[in-house]
Amino acid sequence: MMDYLYDGTFEGILNCVYHHYYTDRAGRICLKEEYQPSLLNDFMEVETDSAKATLVYDAIEEKISTYALQTVYRAYLSNDPEKEMKILRYLVLGFRDNYAAAHHRTDQAVFEMETMVKKVRCEKERMLQFVRFEVLASNILYAEIEPDNDVLELIGDHFSDRFKNDPFIIRDVKRDKAMFAYEGHWYISEGLPSDFDLTRSDDEIAYQHLWQTYFDHIAIKERINPGCQRNFMPARYWKHLTEMKRKAPGYDAAIFTVGV
Repeated sequence: MMDYLYDGTFEGILNCVYHHYYTDRAGRICLKEEYQPSLLNDFMEVETDSAKATLVYDAIEEKISTYALQTVYRAYLSNDPEKEMKILRYLVLGFRDNYAAAHHRTDQAVFEMETMVKKVRCEKERMLQFVRFEVLASNILYAEIEPDNDVLELIGDHFSDRFKNDPFIIRDVKRDKAMFAYEGHWYISEGLPSDFDLTRSDDEIAYQHLWQTYFDHIAIKERINPGCQRNFMPARYWKHLTEMKRKAPGYDAAIFTVGV
């Protein structure tokens, strides 16, 4: 068996799947920078080859299904530390049983994939609710997010359609990459330019203050339920929510919780 080390890209994973079939069975698939050598397996640094990736990509779509291909890609966006091997096990099952593999609900490989994809899908939906834009001095809309899973590209179409006439940037701080969009088109690149000005406009500061004041006063004290609020608005997202970002750790949650 062989440990395959890849570069973190989707094409890289597909290359590892290729080598699993044509070089040696995979014992592990790991990011190059995170690999811990094993006494049991040799290792191989996999060069990302677009031709090999295309072969596996087409094979998934033709021999299993388009749904399976979409499932594999969504799983790749997961933050699950074992996602690479879970993807491999799912594909081994798929290549063996073809289209029927996706319907083996009781199979562990299918269950693991559906669990990862569900978490990615749920976080995507949460980002649609919890992205908070600020207006910069340059009149660009700007927002920061730190999702557990890599869902930035999954929300691109929604926001580019919603803000067709406004240039905007959504930055994934955790992964240091950003989505740039204008007039219904968007792309993702690594981080922001070093000289990018994040100064907020004067009006933005005033409107944020108004929104925070409204948020504080709309709560019905008799119906405050911090636990319920955290279910609908997980605390890990509060850092980038305009209405919550002022509140440092240890604040009295009951005061600032919206009545539910």
